[in-house]
Amino acid sequence: MKVTQRLRYEINSGNILVAPGVFDGLSALLAKRAGFSVLYASGGAIARSAGYPDIGLLTMTEVCSVVSHIVNVTQLPVIADADTGFGNALNVRQTVQAFERIGVAGIHIEDQTFPKRCGHLDDKSLISTNEMCQKISVARRSVSDQDFIIIARTDAIAVEGFDAALARAKAYQGAGADMIFVEAPETIQHIEVIAKEIKGPKLINMFHGGKTPVVPVTRLQELGYHVVIIPSDLQRAAIKAMQTTLATIYRDGNSQALAEQLTSFKEREDIVDTKAYLELLHP
Repeated sequence: MKVTQRLRYEINSGNILVAPGVFDGLSALLAKRAGFSVLYASGGAIARSAGYPDIGLLTMTEVCSVVSHIVNVTQLPVIADADTGFGNALNVRQTVQAFERIGVAGIHIEDQTFPKRCGHLDDKSLISTNEMCQKISVARRSVSDQDFIIIARTDAIAVEGFDAALARAKAYQGAGADMIFVEAPETIQHIEVIAKEIKGPKLINMFHGGKTPVVPVTRLQELGYHVVIIPSDLQRAAIKAMQTTLATIYRDGNSQALAEQLTSFKEREDIVDTKAYLELLHP
């Protein structure tokens, strides 16, 4: 079964999907080993892994290069963050085809102006509903695999208000989006109303410290959400662990004091399957 078909199967299974945000091949492998069946390639985390903020500084080619590693080493369905499609409707066509070529199962594009910024930052601006509908229509017509999932994200709550966000979401469904992602709802009531008003598959962003209250996944499933993404928690955990280790190395000249907290040499090599690669040299 193709990854696109697997993702559609998972979405239609009736069980809510939790997709952790990964940002390179190693984080993706760890998520796979933890048992996740679908991954989310977080645009924000990928930008930060390059040392940049999530404000649209990376090119489509740079993002696709990272996402291709995630796809290749895991062979899992990957939902990729394609920002605004990296430009206008013509750019969206190029973006969809590029992400499809590298083997992702679906992408989300958003209605911010280009370049965009993180959905939980202030001072965002939007393109018109008509322009976004054109982008979605072009995206849908640009795929060669009709199982490839197009997710439409709206950031309108912070810019135009909650009712406008719902109106945009419904328009995006009419333009051909397979799934709707209303970004940064600010209350539990918002989350409940989105679930009630938006028919069909829905994605929600859940992480501690953002504008959206964290709701248990069981409740989200009861409400009718299909996919939960956790974009930045793996990276935030990695940052804290690296800061702790660096502070110890700076103080002591080595990391011996943290030996019990570090992955062993053997486990590190097992994660990246070094033995299997080297066995290819000795058939």
